[in-house]
Amino acid sequence: MSSIDEALAQIGRGADEVLKLDELRQRLESGRPLRVKAGFDPTAPDLHLGHTVLLNKLRQFQDLGHQVIFLIGDFTGMIGDPTGKNVTRKPLTREDVLANARTYEEQVFKVLDRERTEVRFNSEWFGKMGAADMIKLAGQYTVARMLERDDFAKRYAAQQSIAIHEFLYPLVQGYDSVALEADVELGGTDQKFNLLMGRGLQEHYGQKPQIVLTMPLLEGLDGVNKMSKSLGNYIGISEPAIDIVTKTMKIDDTLMWRWIDLLSFDISIAEAAQLRADVEAGSINPREIKLRLARELATRFHDAAAAEQAIAGWNAAVTGQGDITQLPLQEVAIPAEGLRIGALLTAAGLTPSNSEASRKLKERAVKVDGNVVEDPQTVLQPGFEGLLQVGKRNFARVLLVAG
Repeated sequence: MSSIDEALAQIGRGADEVLKLDELRQRLESGRPLRVKAGFDPTAPDLHLGHTVLLNKLRQFQDLGHQVIFLIGDFTGMIGDPTGKNVTRKPLTREDVLANARTYEEQVFKVLDRERTEVRFNSEWFGKMGAADMIKLAGQYTVARMLERDDFAKRYAAQQSIAIHEFLYPLVQGYDSVALEADVELGGTDQKFNLLMGRGLQEHYGQKPQIVLTMPLLEGLDGVNKMSKSLGNYIGISEPAIDIVTKTMKIDDTLMWRWIDLLSFDISIAEAAQLRADVEAGSINPREIKLRLARELATRFHDAAAAEQAIAGWNAAVTGQGDITQLPLQEVAIPAEGLRIGALLTAAGLTPSNSEASRKLKERAVKVDGNVVEDPQTVLQPGFEGLLQVGKRNFARVLLVAG
């Protein structure tokens, strides 16, 4: 395999689509470092693993010798990305955008190489644009073309309102590629319309159109919905190492392979394929592979010592041996007279409902400090501090306080 083929294999790992692959090969063969861009609207202060799917791909381009542009959409953030929305998104204030942008800058270098990253803000060029310039930009696309976009089309068909400024968002994102003279732009699969807009505008302005590379949206801890803070199925990259480890170990075995493909640097494509074959042959426990991924993620966002300490805490909870004080302590408010075990499990977030807690008690799947509890009349009192566990993956170290 040639070095170009190896580079394409690395770039294509986990990707949903590369448009156009032949153009990417030609640019790689030129030997010129490519300008590779990904934009992030600072709509929330914290990044989670879902955001790092693009960051990881940017880092792979860096490792191949290319120039990465981490674009903070401080201007587009004030418009509000309509992607996937069935209502007009509330724009952020300038103050909110800038505050979130500062935290982004601090967090992204846990993945990207600071020395090989160009951090830009799209207010650099849009802040200089006048009304006439924006009208000229808006003249590049028709309403009919905008309504080809899936979320706009659905809202229009359902007679839901679409604000005029929402049509500007794809144009503004596309113009970013013109301003930065991007060779490649990365984005989630839901951003394909916007990324192709960049190709069209670059052609209009006499530039060679960028290659578009789309990445899947990472499923969260539930294995169904995309990772989202609002759904509570996320791992924040600033969370304590113990939370990163314990949450990673909760994902199911099928999702594990998806996460490895999109999040791991340490496990190569070839090794991942071999590990999968070993699991299918029964020669390795998938838990060991998951633990390796958890260690890698905790190390990346903290350090090796913190990762090992977190894994020790996780092992203590799972095996009942070792120091569980490495686990985060969760305070749970309960009545002064105490709380039955089923309601407590729900209050601690270990079961979704009291009925599910009752079912787990009947299955002898509930433990308190390592001891099986099956009597639903068991009451725990304020002042209790210890480990609650449901099954092998769900546990919490709790302190019960009178509420």
